[in-house]
Amino acid sequence: MKRSPAARPSTFATLLAIGVLAAACGGGGDDGAADVAPDTALPPSSSLAQQCAPSNPLAPAGQRNASLDTERRWVRSYIDEAYLWYREVPAVDATQAVYNGADVPQALDNYFNALLTPALTASGRRRDQFSFTYPTAEWDALSRQGVSAGFGAEWVLGSPTPPRNIQVAFVDPSTPAAAAGVGRGMSLVTVDGVSADDNSSAGIDRLNQAIFAPVAGRSYTFVLRDRAQIDRTFVMTAGQVTRTPVPQTRVIDTASGRVGYITFHDHMRPAEAQLATAFQTLSQAGVSDLVLDLRYNGGGYLYIASQVGYMVAGRARTAGRTFERLQFNDKRAADNNDPDNTAPFYDTTSGFEGSGTTPSQPLPQLNLERVYVLAGPGTCSASESIVNGLRGVGVNVVQIGGTTCGKPYGFTARDNCGISYFPIEFSGTNAQGFGDYADGFSPTCGASDDLAHELGDASETLLATALAHRASGTCPLAATRESAQSRTGAWSLVMRTPAREAKLLR
Repeated sequence: MKRSPAARPSTFATLLAIGVLAAACGGGGDDGAADVAPDTALPPSSSLAQQCAPSNPLAPAGQRNASLDTERRWVRSYIDEAYLWYREVPAVDATQAVYNGADVPQALDNYFNALLTPALTASGRRRDQFSFTYPTAEWDALSRQGVSAGFGAEWVLGSPTPPRNIQVAFVDPSTPAAAAGVGRGMSLVTVDGVSADDNSSAGIDRLNQAIFAPVAGRSYTFVLRDRAQIDRTFVMTAGQVTRTPVPQTRVIDTASGRVGYITFHDHMRPAEAQLATAFQTLSQAGVSDLVLDLRYNGGGYLYIASQVGYMVAGRARTAGRTFERLQFNDKRAADNNDPDNTAPFYDTTSGFEGSGTTPSQPLPQLNLERVYVLAGPGTCSASESIVNGLRGVGVNVVQIGGTTCGKPYGFTARDNCGISYFPIEFSGTNAQGFGDYADGFSPTCGASDDLAHELGDASETLLATALAHRASGTCPLAATRESAQSRTGAWSLVMRTPAREAKLLR
């Protein structure tokens, strides 16, 4: 399985064509066993840093004075220094053709993936499904300003094999997709005449490009089937779109009080000011409960998750308490003993570039003992930290939907030669020392994603289930039947880059 967009458009070809094979990541075999690479004769990564291959198109021109082998040796040394499971790195023959092609970013991505641990979780999944690489310039634009190439539509995939049932999960406001009238629940029929179920190599390449890496300035013709089963044609020009991580805040009046609802899609820097505004709005409205919609939130900066935890629970419950304690590998004693790696519940704004905030301003607080979280397989990483961190200080987190992705891990972006590397570097535990959720958090009330209704509609299945549970204290009958569903159940896979499924240090 390819994890890196560095060598698009082939990144998700396996996903769309034949499904995901764990062994395709390299270096492990089907049973998870592997020879471990010797921890000897590895130079410090700093001695090899920013010495780049002449044919690496992502590297700064002035640094293209070395070789692919030098870049590859930097990767191996950095993995040995930073990777949480460095002892489990397989022995990899770096002379193989797959690690040496003319496409330098792809060759390095192949090598990086081959070094990841082949160990499995209790359910049989690869423990490390999450480490990845990403072009540094694109990562900086996405994480700091929320900017990425595309149309502004988020897609979900029903099946990696035909019929794929690719649908629109939501559309960011003020984007080409929003201007064209694309909406939640529409199904992809064709792109530039290529069927969504095309299984040819050329067809899959076209689908991957249109969905994941459209060429800025180029127009694409989409045929989408709306909820009334009418096919509609949309011609959209790809551009650099700015994501809106917190697109909706609502107050829902019920017979037993006011309920706040927030849609939260990404823990990127622009989310900070948007979240502060959302919580301030709900505080002023006097809500007695909150529904936090994280169903499509793959994570991002941990400090933003901590701020959300504080704004939900308030000062009295969180003062002096740990939101998440980070544990690095045993080579990193200084990091493990650094008090800065025990994240508190941050109660003020950061003032970081791109956050939309000024430093050290008090955050609003709802002072809740209970919160409803709408979640599913697309709820990952820093989003799961919100759930775990709040439970660590005694907040009752009522989870509605499906099982979360299972990622109690995180990383820091490390650039080398224009490519940012994200090997898992730490695991996290809450104030009670719990962090063992590699197979995800299971829902209190199971419910399927409802693409037939808009997010925030009180009739939408997940929100309706949360409101019903709030009213009665029990799961509705339909949700009770669904609670035993599998990890994905009736949920579709969120089609997004690995850079948006992250837990990152600031």
